[in-house]
Amino acid sequence: MAGIEGAMASGVRIWLADKEEDGSLAVFVLSELLADPGFGPAASPRLRVPQVGLLATVPEEQQLRAFDLERHVREVETGYSAPGGKGPVKPQYDPTSTTLAQREQAKADELTAQGWQQVSRATVRRWRARYHADGVWGLVKKRGSSTRIDRADPRVVEALRALLPEAALRSRSRGWKKRMRRETQWWLDAQHGERTLEVPAKSTFNKLLDAVEEPLGLQGTVTQRRTRASRPAPPFRPTLALRPGEIVMLDSTPLDVLVILDNGVAGRLEATTGIDVATRSLWGVLRPTGSKLTDVAVLLAQMMTPMVMRPGWDAALSMATSVVPHDRLTAADERLKDAAARPVIVPETIVVDQGKVFVSPATRAACESLGISLQPVPPANGPAKGHVERSYGSINTDFCQWLQGFTGSNVSERGSRVEQERLWTVAEIQALWEEFLVHWHHRPHEGLRHPLMPKKALTPNQMWAALLPVAGYVPVPLSTEDFVELLPVRWQPITDAGIRFDYRTYDGACLNGHRGQDSGVRSRNGLWEVHYNPYDPVRIWVRLPEGFCEVAWIHTTSVGLPFTHHVWEHLCKVVERTGSREEHEAELALALDRFLKRAARKEKLSAAERRVVAKSRASGAVPVPAGELNVLDVPAPSFGLAGVYAVPDLDDDTVPDAYDGGDEGEDGSPDNELEADWSGGGCHVLGDTEAEEDPWLP
Repeated sequence: MAGIEGAMASGVRIWLADKEEDGSLAVFVLSELLADPGFGPAASPRLRVPQVGLLATVPEEQQLRAFDLERHVREVETGYSAPGGKGPVKPQYDPTSTTLAQREQAKADELTAQGWQQVSRATVRRWRARYHADGVWGLVKKRGSSTRIDRADPRVVEALRALLPEAALRSRSRGWKKRMRRETQWWLDAQHGERTLEVPAKSTFNKLLDAVEEPLGLQGTVTQRRTRASRPAPPFRPTLALRPGEIVMLDSTPLDVLVILDNGVAGRLEATTGIDVATRSLWGVLRPTGSKLTDVAVLLAQMMTPMVMRPGWDAALSMATSVVPHDRLTAADERLKDAAARPVIVPETIVVDQGKVFVSPATRAACESLGISLQPVPPANGPAKGHVERSYGSINTDFCQWLQGFTGSNVSERGSRVEQERLWTVAEIQALWEEFLVHWHHRPHEGLRHPLMPKKALTPNQMWAALLPVAGYVPVPLSTEDFVELLPVRWQPITDAGIRFDYRTYDGACLNGHRGQDSGVRSRNGLWEVHYNPYDPVRIWVRLPEGFCEVAWIHTTSVGLPFTHHVWEHLCKVVERTGSREEHEAELALALDRFLKRAARKEKLSAAERRVVAKSRASGAVPVPAGELNVLDVPAPSFGLAGVYAVPDLDDDTVPDAYDGGDEGEDGSPDNELEADWSGGGCHVLGDTEAEEDPWLP
């Protein structure tokens, strides 16, 4: 303050001098100065707690120097070198008689006299600013450092940041660093002129590429990159489920085990599994690769139906000897009397990926009929259903790796002669799989903890037993109509000839009165709702006003053996149409009967035919508990009736795909390497080739 002027009409005025002492003055009316919110007494410097953790990272002499500077800064600001100091202060540091600028200059002169190098008033001012900002840690002398990106040409860094996201798309395969170096040079030429700027040397460029990739999250293999891209933004929160069946996650993946499908054909089965988040209970269906809509139906039926003890299973696997309150549950549901120790739940919400089998109209309709909420996750987002994704690792650890024919989770872990091992048959794998699913529920799971016993990992059965008193148990036995509701659905007209799709005609007396009629479903243009079973194509179920009606294939009596859609699709590809639709269907039925008899007599089949038979026998059938087909009621083929033939829906699960190769070439020789190897007997499995190793990231 330079002065006070009191005898003024406007009131008392205050004259303030600039702290830089450059001679400038500021004049304020006292009332305005007091009303300003920023005006107040100067606050004493705030005490800062030393950052012990940070100071421990520097040498001891740097720590001592920082504490010494702290004392000098305090002396400049308060006159005392220690907090709460008392007694007289040095005249040059007395805040009552000197300005802050004078004290800063006095401290600079004092330290220079003591031998400190390059200490000026500006240096003391910087010490004060750093101390107020970061405490003692701000007074530690830090060595200036620059990253590789800082030292590189910013135009090269700009080029890498523009090209890397394009090279790291999920759809692109793994490349090499030398490709990126060449693309970077092309980008620089296009942006700055031909050869105006050269990319760094190879070793320097590779290190710069790694430095740019790291903050972008593009390092690692393609799988790791895809996983990071699909991972949600942190912080991560666990999925919480408090009731059995509250959240159930479904997924499908090939089982990492080679099996003998039929007649020595080696292949892999696909596991469609579901896991309950609350109890970590596991259910699963094994089928040849390529999940069908009926697999979801079987899986839902498994969850809601008790598993009966199989002959030869240990008594410890039964529900009667487990921790589950078996007696009380049996009183409510007699189906649990001879059941294995595995939870029985009714799903409330099902979480699935974008697979066609899971988001199909049939799956949505089945879930709607059972009161289940279907929740698809975003595309390529595995972490959104991480519980079921992680379960496949446990299946490999606890089941697959102990079997002959284990292929490993990727090609690099596969043995060189896995296909030559003594492989299990499909029936044997199915039996082991069912027993493993029961064993799973006796295995402690680290993710299952009870609030009263947080240090003990519980088994799925123990957690189910703990949640039963809270959530309760209501038996939901599935009727015939429930099983039919779970089957795939398609919409077809009812014509005079019956119901036609997939080169098959279904007809029965129950359709009388509805032929050529409108179903009344406006969203489907009056078509009728038809449910079918790809693993048992000899009958369908159509929803009529009075309920479901079972309708038989008109050629059921012409085919003496059971078959699946695999065989029918194969015959649709190889049997050439030479006549009308009715005649072509009759030719297909006769060809089907001949083919099934040849396979039953174990006659010589081509490699393609053996694969078809193997997949058909491995698929099995989805049993519908009631309404067995009476072949005596099957009508004869009505070739004379004129009907409307509906074009098969290409999105449907049972429509034959494009023919992927004939059985034999024109000269009678096998049409591919696989069939050529089969001519010599034994089984042949095509393995993947190893990719060239090169330090490319991503």
